[in-house]
Amino acid sequence: MNVGLDGKTALVVGGGSGLGRAVALALAAEGASVVAAGRRAGAVDETAELVASAGGSAAAVHLDLADAATFAPALDAARTRFGDVDILFNSGGGPPPTPAGGQPRELWLRQFESIFLGVVQLTDLVVPGMQARRWGRIITNTSSGVVAPIPNLGLSNALRLALVGWSKTLARELAPHGITANVVVPGRILTDRIRELNDAQAAREGTTAADVERASIASIPVGRYGDPAEYAAAVAFLAGTQAAYITGSLIRVDGGAIASV
Repeated sequence: MNVGLDGKTALVVGGGSGLGRAVALALAAEGASVVAAGRRAGAVDETAELVASAGGSAAAVHLDLADAATFAPALDAARTRFGDVDILFNSGGGPPPTPAGGQPRELWLRQFESIFLGVVQLTDLVVPGMQARRWGRIITNTSSGVVAPIPNLGLSNALRLALVGWSKTLARELAPHGITANVVVPGRILTDRIRELNDAQAAREGTTAADVERASIASIPVGRYGDPAEYAAAVAFLAGTQAAYITGSLIRVDGGAIASV
């Protein structure tokens, strides 16, 4: 399916691994020029190389959602290479597993900067160009914890939920300008983050990561973890021209795992 991304520029935050890398590859396969952005230079460089080896156009830039000083240089580099950003994929690293209560103020503030405020400020920098062209896509990755809070992920459940309220409000504000804003919620997609969470749960419960994985898979109706490419396919569709009437939505890619409607 051609979703109409030829000539578009996509900035993929968190593009150095996992879901972000899969999204970069999917958008490039649909014709977009992709800028992989992240904290680890070697990782985003590798993503850009993978895109190029598959026949796509890509660049890599340093961008840290916890450090607003990196935003303007990253955007300048992207514009110099491919022009203004048409598609912004927001995705940051997950916070450490913790209970909701008893966490130090400094930890909350540090995670607020990277999980929420950085996404808001970066988006504000790309929106004017989208408004001028009357076309844009803002797609934000969160966590299934925003629908069904996950035990021992208190920081993530709280701060990522703020992104949902922000995106919904932003979608109404930007709709008259031809810009959509949506949230995509991954379930158990097989990435390093899932492996880390399984390891942490195993350590807390005195079991093995393999046991945790088996129990996790048993709770997923499709009977397996998701592939990052499956998540990325949903993002690519939302980024395309055919998805112009989808905005303010929360899209689940979870194999049916979230039990609520």
